[in-house]
Amino acid sequence: MTASEVAERPPPVPDAGGRRPRRGTDRARRREAAALVMPSLLPILVLSVAPLAIAVGLAFTDARLIRDPEYGFVGVDNFVRLAGNSLFWESFRIGLVWTFGVTTLQLAAGMGLALLLNSGLRCQGLTRVLALVPWAMPPVVVAIMWEMIYSPNGGPLNALLGTLGLPDDTNWLGSFATALPAVILVGVWVGMPQTTVALLAGLQQIPADLHEAASVDGAGAWRRFRAVTWPRLRPVVASITSLNFIWNFNSFALIYVLTGGGPGGRTLVPVLFVYLEAFRNRNVGYAAAMGVVLVLVIVVILALYLRAQFRDDAEGNR
Repeated sequence: MTASEVAERPPPVPDAGGRRPRRGTDRARRREAAALVMPSLLPILVLSVAPLAIAVGLAFTDARLIRDPEYGFVGVDNFVRLAGNSLFWESFRIGLVWTFGVTTLQLAAGMGLALLLNSGLRCQGLTRVLALVPWAMPPVVVAIMWEMIYSPNGGPLNALLGTLGLPDDTNWLGSFATALPAVILVGVWVGMPQTTVALLAGLQQIPADLHEAASVDGAGAWRRFRAVTWPRLRPVVASITSLNFIWNFNSFALIYVLTGGGPGGRTLVPVLFVYLEAFRNRNVGYAAAMGVVLVLVIVVILALYLRAQFRDDAEGNR
């Protein structure tokens, strides 16, 4: 830069206090922001991003879970082999049935419970605490408890059916016809509290004046729900449904303890299939390829769902 250019260079504009901005202020702010973000970003990188990157790398190898592993690069052989694995795609179908069933019923049950808790019941504090009990229990404990409830030999469910004059010898978790519905019911019971909490928080943000105005105009309960409650609750529904979809599709402990994937693979969801392939058959590379496919499918389904939700919201705001 020449002397004339330096002379023609405009002076820095002072701030509101009359002070000239110091060089490096923006850089210092960026460093400060990075220092504040790193404590929360570091666990994500270590516990989520790094394992995912390792899994992607293993998916292109023939790695096995042995004492002295020696594995090499096999390209896309694992994915070609996976494309012809009918058992995996059958488990994928079961996983989608499980995921959509549990997510839909969680939303319906959570919505009903949230509306009930928001209606001014007596002992609301106690009721809300009781509604959170399934969420506070570890999945393994929940699975053992429901396994006892479903027990064909003296289980409370069969005992209740017997008192009503109905068949009381059903093997709920051991029958091809009832195993998956029984597990879905447990999944709904476990996941309903967080859905209820999210929807209840959204309901409490809706101004009461809107409901009062709709009532004055003669709108009934269902009309008020459609015209007032649902449009303002849709962003919350989209968020909690997306999270529930991910959690339910990746559910492992509940199904593993209840059925182990049986009977005859009727409850063998993809995550459990990947686990068995990795730790029972010791084919780590092949299992990693399955995991990569599952991640990609979840991302695509969620992207399509969120796109549809945002498009409907945009059309509704016009």
